[in-house]
Amino acid sequence: MADTSELQAGALRVVDRRNREIFEEKVLGGSWMSLAYDSALHPLLKYTLFNSGLASRVLGWYTRRPISRKRIRPTIESLGIDTSEFLDPVDSFRSFHEFFVRRLKPELRPFDQDSSVFCSPADSRLSLIPDLGADFEIPIKSQFLTIEGLTRRLDMEKFNGGLALIFRLCPADYHRYHFPTDGKIIEQWEISGRYDSVHPTALKLGLPIFTENRRVVSLLELQNFGPALFVEVGAFGVGGIVETHREPEFRKGEEKGYFQYGASTLILILEKGRLLPDPDLMEFSEQGLECLVRAGERLGTAPDSGI
Repeated sequence: MADTSELQAGALRVVDRRNREIFEEKVLGGSWMSLAYDSALHPLLKYTLFNSGLASRVLGWYTRRPISRKRIRPTIESLGIDTSEFLDPVDSFRSFHEFFVRRLKPELRPFDQDSSVFCSPADSRLSLIPDLGADFEIPIKSQFLTIEGLTRRLDMEKFNGGLALIFRLCPADYHRYHFPTDGKIIEQWEISGRYDSVHPTALKLGLPIFTENRRVVSLLELQNFGPALFVEVGAFGVGGIVETHREPEFRKGEEKGYFQYGASTLILILEKGRLLPDPDLMEFSEQGLECLVRAGERLGTAPDSGI
């Protein structure tokens, strides 16, 4: 796990699953987040910037204006984003918002259609937490969650002892997310809340981000994997969590929704014994490393699949 000094320097240790190389992730906006969370201005800024959501709405308004186009190419260069993956050319984006919610060429994110394979819903940095207790710690220091606090529901005991998959999206990522298997939506509800950042500077202070930020919770029934919670967590700069799938049933790989501007997180929780994660993912999580994964990538299989 990255130590405090690494977090203060604005770096996170992430392992690229394809080549098992560990790299330090560049964090966008580190100095501004340090000002907001580490400086003497924090008591003021936490109300003016985060509690009301006003700053996020203003930022969202700006990203939809044509003038925001000038930030697209500097962002691409700063974060090293591969434009060859874009479905539409860079010059076609009329605003930073259009760039941020861009689509990718579908052939670059294929989903394994074997019904016993569980796929990644998003491009992200993945952490696994097996055997969830009454409360559990996420891989960034000082963050403890309960399923009740995450969902604001008291009837989720069946997920106790289960498996959590935490997908952290950063500003460089493709911000649309998909269903990991076939299935159906049993219930969905929204929880209003704050607009704190999921930036490491904020996380290391132990702020209750994943139980206080705005989020959308879906209770799903997944083919071959049983009940699952799919939680979308908003953050500072995220003008909205947009649900694009409108039908109760879904197919693996179909788009579920997207995050508007900002860095955000998906949390999936499955019942105990429903998913056998691939060994390398368990290895990386045991080492305290987030693993770079892509939408459609195999993460594990159903226990009785024999794969």
